[in-house]
Parts: sequence; structure tokens; C-alpha cells
Amino acid sequence: MLQLLQSIKDGATTVADTPAPQPGRGSLLIRSAASLISAGTEHMLLNFGKASWVEKARQQPDKVRQVLEKLGTDGLGATLESVRAKLDQPIAPGYSNAGVVLEVGPGVTEFRRGDRVVSNGSHAEVVSVPQNLCARIPDTVTDECAAFTVVAAVALEGIRLAQPGLGETVVVSGLGLIGLLATQLLRANGCRVVGIDFDSRKLEIARSLGAATVNLAAGEDPISTVEHFTAGRGTDAVLIAAATESSDPVHQAALMCRKRGRIVLVGTSGLELSRDDFYKKELSFQVSCSYGPGRYDPAYEQSGHDYPYAYVRWTARRNFEAVLDMMAAGGLQVKPLITHCFPFDNAFQAYELLESDKFHLGILLQYSSEKTDAALLQRTIQLRAPAAALAPVSGSVGFIGAGGYASKILVPAFQKSGACLVSVGANGGLSATQAGRKFGFEQATTDIEFILSNPDIDTVVIATRHNSHADLVCRALQAGKHVFVEKPLALNEEELARIEEVYYNLAEPRLLMVGMNRRFAPHITRIRELLETTHGSRAFVYTVNAGRIPADHWTQDPEQGGGRIAGEACHFIDLLRFLAGFPAEEVKTVRQCADTITISIRYQDGSIGTIHYFATGHRSFPKERLEVFAAGRIIILDNFRKLKAYGFPRFKQSLLWRQNKGAREMAGAFVHAIRSGGPSPIPFGELLEVCRTTLQAAQ
Repeated sequence: MLQLLQSIKDGATTVADTPAPQPGRGSLLIRSAASLISAGTEHMLLNFGKASWVEKARQQPDKVRQVLEKLGTDGLGATLESVRAKLDQPIAPGYSNAGVVLEVGPGVTEFRRGDRVVSNGSHAEVVSVPQNLCARIPDTVTDECAAFTVVAAVALEGIRLAQPGLGETVVVSGLGLIGLLATQLLRANGCRVVGIDFDSRKLEIARSLGAATVNLAAGEDPISTVEHFTAGRGTDAVLIAAATESSDPVHQAALMCRKRGRIVLVGTSGLELSRDDFYKKELSFQVSCSYGPGRYDPAYEQSGHDYPYAYVRWTARRNFEAVLDMMAAGGLQVKPLITHCFPFDNAFQAYELLESDKFHLGILLQYSSEKTDAALLQRTIQLRAPAAALAPVSGSVGFIGAGGYASKILVPAFQKSGACLVSVGANGGLSATQAGRKFGFEQATTDIEFILSNPDIDTVVIATRHNSHADLVCRALQAGKHVFVEKPLALNEEELARIEEVYYNLAEPRLLMVGMNRRFAPHITRIRELLETTHGSRAFVYTVNAGRIPADHWTQDPEQGGGRIAGEACHFIDLLRFLAGFPAEEVKTVRQCADTITISIRYQDGSIGTIHYFATGHRSFPKERLEVFAAGRIIILDNFRKLKAYGFPRFKQSLLWRQNKGAREMAGAFVHAIRSGGPSPIPFGELLEVCRTTLQAAQ
């Protein structure tokens, strides 16, 4: 299938061949018929992509601060690599789509194959969208009109926040698509509307919809116009639908409002507010969030948990339905707003139009109906010719998962280890295709079974969300593959017991490795060498400035991520186990909250380790610090860059130019073990032990 991609590095727009996505749990797979380009949002993204590094930095000062903090803690090399990796990830623009349901995922009960639906899907021939962000299209509404639904819902949500009453006056500042759609919705609500813009053609359309207008380009004064229109009382509410860096629209809105008036920002504007403007009139100001309650809530979007109808009358999906009902009843006319239509294959011409001076409003992309469903649902695509070989190469890798960590860390590490990269798979085809093209994989796929059953692959790397690890490990082992799984190995004892059973019942031995990279870091290797010159038990203090992660992040979800202790603290438990050289015999925890915890471990040789895993620190402070006390000597490792020792006659300190946590060395050791027929770099029994210790700490 074809998908529109936009580079945030240089703004280039391309139509790329990608595998069709899989419909996840609670999601619909939709064949697109039409999608609407949101001119304001997508033009802004286009301009950002084409901006210089300096201009990008000026537009995102918060990101600049994060880069500077990372520079101070991780070094120049790691920081530049992280920034480049971020800019290399294209985005899939578009969020107002109409089409036909091809497949429904598990748990979907309200839709079926063949339904015509709108969604917030991107510009692509096939999209996978959660059911709560979809709505059924009435028979009397065409696909082209329905494609306006989500953009119209953005306008509707802003209006709901403004709470206009019958007969009230509302000013709409900015008459792009959202502004003109808002004008119609307000008029249908019985409001008197004043539209403000610089473009005479948009103002003419607003007048045809029943609005009074103010032409800023002609020097007309919005303040006096509104004062005259309201007989000196001021407007009841202002909806700002403009896209500007200036704070003038907010200031003007305050001056136009009556006392205790309402201002709602739907577009983008500078926010240098004057207290005096708002204080004297007791004005209220609110920023509208997309198309309604539920947007950006993982429980609503990904998990499919709807809000109770009686308590949250209007959600994102219900706003979609309200817009479609108005279209069906004739109360919302969008055909007059359509100025251009392009076949999807020529979508780049639409983006050239965005950058031109030609007048445009509603720009539609139309999708071919000639391709068969089977052709669109190809879930594996060839990216390059297979490597010429008489037999599969040992260490031929298939990646399951192509997210941020896989693309930035794991895939480059395996590539540099000399592994043969065969297939990369993910539920969404975009990430798999991007990683596949960048690193030279032969295929990209959204069919995980294709990787597990591929005879040309002898090694599977699992880099998916934590709740899928145990099942994929078992399936890959049973398929006769060597397995590398990014931590954690399992989220509970039942999963761990199943892995243990499958591993010990394999017909032929296979290597199983967990991505505990820190034990392979050069500085850890040096610490291990130094400790071999000492005798007796050791004491470890590991301080982790973990930083805060929002409570609704998937890693915090007990079902998906298992929590941060199971999902990340396992790294530090493993490293202390490696340096101690003996199994843990006692584990105790003191917990302040879910992700601020102290873990104390006693090892069989009498060594002790304390891990302070804190989410309450500042991000400018280095993330990790390890202190080792042994036989009257001390070793201190700061953030895997600076190693300093006290009491060792032949070693004082070592400083790396860039942070190195051992990912490349880990991948190299694993691939070498496969090709040499040697044992796994981490014994299976030790993997089980560390996982059980982690689960005990997490409980």
C-alpha cells in the first residue's frame, strides 16, 4: 500500500510503499476513499521541516533545553546521534479520513467489514485506527464531504468550550477551514457571527454563510466593528482559529469581549497575555484540545474505554457523529469549501499548492478504487534483493519491533556486529519500512508470523512492548530460532515458568539472550578486571536518576509495561548480579511511590547492593552513578562516561568522549556466540534468577 510521508529533516514529501498495518485490539483497518489536508497544520509541519537547524531550535525552545541537558550528561557524540535519529523519523501527516472497513481487530463489536466510516487516519491507502476515533458515515453523506468530519470536530469542540447561547454574538478570528466550519456551526446554533481575516475570498465565503466580516488587509478595525455590531456591549465569545506566532489575536479578543466574556484558542497563537486585559473584564481563556474529550487519553484511544454517556456527553467520537448528522441534515455544507482535488498518487502536488500563493481551502486526496483489497493488504514488501548465498547465513536476523529504542540502539548495534539483517516487522508498516530502508533489511513486514516461519532467519530479536515479550520468546524458540529479547524477559512468574518449560524442552538447543547491555559496557569490563584483584565481599551503591514519566505512559501500565521496576530497574539488578558474581539470597525494598524505590540485595558471598531508583530528581543531573566498595578500595562510575578509582595502584581514571552502555558489545557477543557455536553470553539460569529477583522487587 502507499502512504504519504513527510520528512522533518528537510520537509520533503514522498509517497512510499509500506506494508499494510495490522488491526490491533479494538481497532479498524480502513481502506481510504478520501482524506482532507488540514492546510494550517500541515503547512506548519512543512515549514518546520524545511527550516534550518537554527530556525527549528528557535521554534522549539523546550527541545533545545533537553538537548543541552543531554549534552551535559551524555556527551556530544551521543547527543548528536540522538538528534539525528529523531530528525530521520518521518511523520505520517493527515488526520481526517473517510473510507470502508476492511477488517476489524479483536474486541470490536460496533463495526463490521464494509461499513463506511470516518477516522483520524493519516493520508494512506489503508489505515488502522482505534474504534473510539471512528464513526459510521450516513448513507446520504459522500466520502468527499465526510472527509471534513474530523477537522469540523476540532471547530465543534472549540465551540462547545465557548458555550454560546442562542442569540449570542461570537467572533471567529481566522477564516481558514476550521474558522469557516465554525462559522456554519455557530450559525446553526442560532448565534450572530463576526468573521475576521486578511483574505477577501475567505471573507466572501463567510458572508455567504451569514456572518458579518472584518477585512484586516483593508485596514478595517475589528474592535470598532464588533462594538458597532453589538451596540457597544462587546461580543460574548471569541473563537481564535488563526495560525500565527503573534499574540495580537488574543489581545484583540480581550478588547472585543464584553465583561465576563469567553475566549477559546482553537488554532495557534502567541500567548503573551496582558493581565490588565483580562482582569478588568474578568475574562475566561481556554485552549481547546483537538476534537474532544478522549483525545490523547490512552485508556480511551488505545484501550477502547469510552466515557459514560451520562457524564461526558460529548467525546471525540460523539463529536464526529454530531458533525456527520449535521451534514446529513443539510445544516453543515462543506462542498463550497472544496477548492482542489488530487489523486493520491500525485499528493506531492497538493503540498506544492500549500507552499504557493494560489488560493486554497479544502484540499482533498482521492484514492483509487481499482486496486483490489488483496493488493492493498500485502503485509510484506521487498526492500532489496536477498543476499546471494547458497544457504542461510548464521546470524541472519529478523527484528520484531521497530520503535525508538530498536531503531536508535539495537538495530545499529546488530548491524555493526556483522549480523545479516533480513526482515524487520512491526504492527504499523511505517516504522518497519523506515528502519528497513535505513539499515538495509531485505524485507519490511507487519506479519510477525512471516519472520517466525522464515527459513532464511535463524535469529529473532524482540523489541516490542513488554507484555508481548514472553509469548514471542516462546513462539520464536519453538520455531527453532535463537532469541534476543529486549528486557524484561517476563512480567510475572507464570510467563517466566512458561519460558523455562519451553526452553528446557527444545528439540535442539537454542541461545536465549536478554538485552542487559550494561554488563558489556567497556567501563564495566574494566571494573570487573579491577575487582578481580581484590578479595572478600563487596558493597555496591547504584543511584539512578530515572526521571518522571507520566502516569498514563504505557510503561507505567501494569498490563502493558509492568511498571518501571520490572521494565527498567532489571538493568541495574542484573549489573550488580554480574559484578557480585554470586546469586542473590535476600531482596528487600523500601518504596516511596511506584517509581521511587530503594532495593537492597544480599548475595550468597556476603556482598550487598543498594539500588536507589528515583523519579524525583532533575533531568540535568546524570542518570546513573555506580559506587563500588571492596577491600579498602573504591570505584566510581559516572553515567558510563567517567570511571575513577581510589586505592588501585595501576589505575586512577578513564574518561570516554561519549557515553557507552555496551549495546554494540552486547550484540557483538551474541552474534559471535551464534556463529561460533559457543554458550550464550549470559547463562540461561542467570537470566531466570535476575528476572525473579526483579519481580520480587517490583512486588
